[in-house]
Amino acid sequence: QVQLVESGGGLVQPGGSLRLSCAASGFNLDYLGYGWFRQAPGKEREFITTISWNGGRTYYADSVKGRFTISRDNAKNTVYLQMNSLKPEDTAVYYCAAGLNTGTISYEYDYWGQGTQVTVSS
Repeated sequence: QVQLVESGGGLVQPGGSLRLSCAASGFNLDYLGYGWFRQAPGKEREFITTISWNGGRTYYADSVKGRFTISRDNAKNTVYLQMNSLKPEDTAVYYCAAGLNTGTISYEYDYWGQGTQVTVSS
């Protein structure tokens, strides 16, 4: 099995930046794709971005395109989400996910972290 642990969330002012990390552990990690999702109170879980197992393909939701960047360090089995120009509407619990056949839909992912809170407020 695979375990995912997010870190890096917190409180930030509008216009600020945060970098989230997702560390993977377990077996058969070499070919995992990763994604980031978020869920605000009273809202459905929202796709943010995904990256392929070799890092060759990325895709972003329009709401974060140009502000967020996903990357991965396969040597450390870690995926990152760099978030710049944060807005109050970015406030949510952010979840890291992984799987062998990953895209923009939650059920395409096999493994999930517990989430980390990001709050954007003055």
